[in-house]
Amino acid sequence: MGEEQTNPQAALFLVVGAGLVTIARAMTLSFLAIKLQQTFGLGPAPIGFLLGLGPLTGAVAAPFAGSISDRVGRRPVLTLTLVLMAFAMIGMGLAETVFAFCLAQIAASVAISVYGSISRALMSDICAEPDRLKYFSWRYTASNIGWAVGPFIGILAGIASTGLFIAAGTLYATLAIGLQLLRLPPRERGDSQASKQVSLIRSVIVAMRDRQLTFFIGGSTLLIAVYGQWTATLAPYISQHIAGGVGIFAYLVSINGVVVLTGNPIARRLISSAGPLRALLVGCVLLGFGQVGFLVSTGLAGFAVSMVIFTAGEILVVPSEYTMVDRISHAQNRGSYFGAHSLSTVGGFLGPTVGGATLSVFGGPAMFILFTAAAAFGALCFTLGTRIRP
Repeated sequence: MGEEQTNPQAALFLVVGAGLVTIARAMTLSFLAIKLQQTFGLGPAPIGFLLGLGPLTGAVAAPFAGSISDRVGRRPVLTLTLVLMAFAMIGMGLAETVFAFCLAQIAASVAISVYGSISRALMSDICAEPDRLKYFSWRYTASNIGWAVGPFIGILAGIASTGLFIAAGTLYATLAIGLQLLRLPPRERGDSQASKQVSLIRSVIVAMRDRQLTFFIGGSTLLIAVYGQWTATLAPYISQHIAGGVGIFAYLVSINGVVVLTGNPIARRLISSAGPLRALLVGCVLLGFGQVGFLVSTGLAGFAVSMVIFTAGEILVVPSEYTMVDRISHAQNRGSYFGAHSLSTVGGFLGPTVGGATLSVFGGPAMFILFTAAAAFGALCFTLGTRIRP
């Protein structure tokens, strides 16, 4: 494949696919806690454990799936992943026991984690280096549109209804068919042979032994802990400590979505002109200022301004992370690198878990300070990683 030529049709398919995959996720998986509570009668503790188990399993599986995609190609792995997602969604919709439901939910979480990392690797494969930031940014925007639209579909169609899960499964199956019809350049023979000379386990170990990637994974884990599940920690704080907190939080969710959609083009230009590291550092500073803003805010105006600052940091950090991982990878190991980087999604589990515990034991100020420190150390990890000789 000629890496200097962009395949716009395939890139746009991945952008649109990211949006559709997220819509299907948002209209079903957003309400899993309600499903487990209402249908199976589970309490908060087992619900939290079960919903956290899937993403953790996915984080472990993604590096191996990435290495496999380096060997056999991205399309077969992505197709298998979409088919697994389809069966898992339908399984959750039809499950009559908590065991069957949780088994399907874990399968869906693993497939979603693998899909994210491999689709980003394929995006790098089919885009020339100057175009990658643009398409990564568009992909991120499409995903956020999905998170904005999906929950409303879920509410209108009936929260956690069987029909929604079946519809989501059908959508994933349709995307799998579309991926098969997509025209993709053949894999280079040299890259394929180079990948096959190294065992699967070895290829994952080699990726993890790249000190640059290790620092990037550590930094991303800390940053995802800050922005990945912010609703899980900010909602309890506002509802318990601020008058009219539930209404304020609803506004903040809308503000977050609006800033993501309108600010992405500006963020992309800033990343392009300043470079991904500088843009990421600015984003980390904004994430920290946003946390401090939440700490000192007492009403809607203060929280709204803080949310704008916080979200501006998020839309700078996310594309910058992917761009920096892309720059230290190569065609023959890109799947391994993006797969290994998916280990950072553990931050989506650590953020609400550690942050929620801190809020319960030490209060809101300690939680916001903790997240501010996580943003600072995340920036430090990326800075140190870029200074290491490849």
